[in-house]
Amino acid sequence: MSGLSVGVDVGGTFTDLVAVAADGDVSAWKVSSTPGDQSEGVERALRRMPATSSVSAIVHGTTVVTNMLLERTGARVALCATHGATDLLELRRQERAALYDLSAHHPPPLVDADRVVGVPERIAPEGVVTALTDADATAVADRVMAMNPEVVAISLLHAYADASHERRLADALRARLAMTSLGCDVVCSSDVLPEIREYERTATTTCEAYVRPGVGRYVARLAARLDALGLAAPSVMSSSGGTSPAAEAALTGAALALSGPAGGVTGAASIARALGIDHALTVDIGGTSADVGLVLHGEPLLEVGGAVAGVPIALPRVLVETVSAGGGSIAWIDDAGALRVGPRSAGARPGPVAFRRGGTQPTITDAHIALGNIAATVMSDGVELDTPGAIAAIDALAARLGTSRRATAEAIVAIADASMARALRRVSVERGIDPRRCALIAFGGGGPLHACGLADRLEVRRVVVPPHAGVLSALGLAIAPDRRTAAASVMARAEALGPADILALADGLASRATARRADSAHNGLDVRWTARARYVGQGHELDVPFAADVPPARIAERFAQHHLERYGFTLDRAVELVSARCTASTPARDVRLARRGPSTWNAASRDDGSAFDATVRGHATIELPDATVLVAPGWEARALPIGGWMMERSA
Repeated sequence: MSGLSVGVDVGGTFTDLVAVAADGDVSAWKVSSTPGDQSEGVERALRRMPATSSVSAIVHGTTVVTNMLLERTGARVALCATHGATDLLELRRQERAALYDLSAHHPPPLVDADRVVGVPERIAPEGVVTALTDADATAVADRVMAMNPEVVAISLLHAYADASHERRLADALRARLAMTSLGCDVVCSSDVLPEIREYERTATTTCEAYVRPGVGRYVARLAARLDALGLAAPSVMSSSGGTSPAAEAALTGAALALSGPAGGVTGAASIARALGIDHALTVDIGGTSADVGLVLHGEPLLEVGGAVAGVPIALPRVLVETVSAGGGSIAWIDDAGALRVGPRSAGARPGPVAFRRGGTQPTITDAHIALGNIAATVMSDGVELDTPGAIAAIDALAARLGTSRRATAEAIVAIADASMARALRRVSVERGIDPRRCALIAFGGGGPLHACGLADRLEVRRVVVPPHAGVLSALGLAIAPDRRTAAASVMARAEALGPADILALADGLASRATARRADSAHNGLDVRWTARARYVGQGHELDVPFAADVPPARIAERFAQHHLERYGFTLDRAVELVSARCTASTPARDVRLARRGPSTWNAASRDDGSAFDATVRGHATIELPDATVLVAPGWEARALPIGGWMMERSA
């Protein structure tokens, strides 16, 4: 690709911009985030670039969807569901919000019960039981329009197998809309998630309807700002680690819920490939939260499902688990007198006490400053650190606890480390991966500060602080592949399928995944297929890669191998293919990983000189252009030829 490929990642505190030149050279900038309108921060970051005229592509990672789900600021949705199955969102799966906390409750559904309309129809696995007539479809459309919705979601029973009723109702709704001035969209579950499980399909479809208008408005604002700078509309990172043009992304809002974190794991995967690391855990610590992930064989681990802000979204996503342990997470004392850290965050405004923006409550960043782990006096975007103010905030908390400044600050950091270590164990141990076999790739503004402490808790002996550590998520966005996906329900035993069935399935999915591309763009695409398979009778599936010409029996064999690796056993049962997906991606862009600017290190007990290629033994800190590395006692850091640092236990 000629020109600059730009990645812009919006975080809770800073908005990061990385520009990758055609020769792989990398430049980076940071500005303060603008929570009121993220596009303003994106524009400010782009204005920092000396020559925007050379930009050929912009990829954006956004938290707009996550924020809408957390704050419940999405669209007014009406849901059409099969009569008798209108309470799916309320019933969920009848599990408790917390197993041992009877006072805990699930977040309310995105659609209130009085905005769910029953549809007189029913399709069963064996076929149509109650047909949807044109008259009934029109009557339902009239009831929906009386609610004055911004978006209509349609999720009818078994529409993954037969979408005819959803199509008929959608046609009736659009015909009714044509008679009004409502600019209302209609979202069908058979388009969003054509797979089994009524609750997850309905919840995901409702989520798509809920966030779509907000995503569309945000994308339009961002495109207008870029147009004023003479730049084309951006692409947007999806939760699955690929990008798509803004116009398409606006129609797949639910797939953007983990847009920013996916960029970080994508960037970490590129580092793992460059260093030949087969298994890696990743931790990205920003100002508001910490995101942990897993890289296997040089690729981010993809899974289907998960929840964001309590909302199930059963779409493919890069495995990321988020915990409230960012640099701005607030330390406080609960009613029982115990020290707590998070989930409340100081965010970008006012931020930590040290940021001089009106913050009064101590944060993790303030604790590191009180411990002397951050020696810099000026941070990104010209933020001058108020070291005495940070220390005073920690001292005030220590006085309430009746302990020392150091003990309080160390406890704050230890609590954050424990929270992140639990998340790292969940993403690894629960998937049959021993964290002791993994390297830990630590990035974000705070990742290198916590890396050794996390590694000690997990018994990991090797830590990588990558080049451009503080902006690696933005780098991951800049080099991410353009990707389209297509999915289809299968629901058949592998033994009942023939090679011709698999070939027809694969060809149909590939045609849909590439349908929106220009013909000239098809060459060089990486097309991959994945089947979701299970033993007959199981309630969960595993993803199994397959080729278009593979025999069905081979898919069953690969599933058994995956099952053995994940769970340690196999079953003497038939294998069932539940669904299949196809992804069509462009190749990921390469970067020239090299040292960027001088690094310096300091240690309070040492007075020898510093050099970039030095081996640094802890206790010491290494100041990077956009982060600080803490080399703990018992650890040794050495500079990498590609830039960044490798830390290993020295004892």
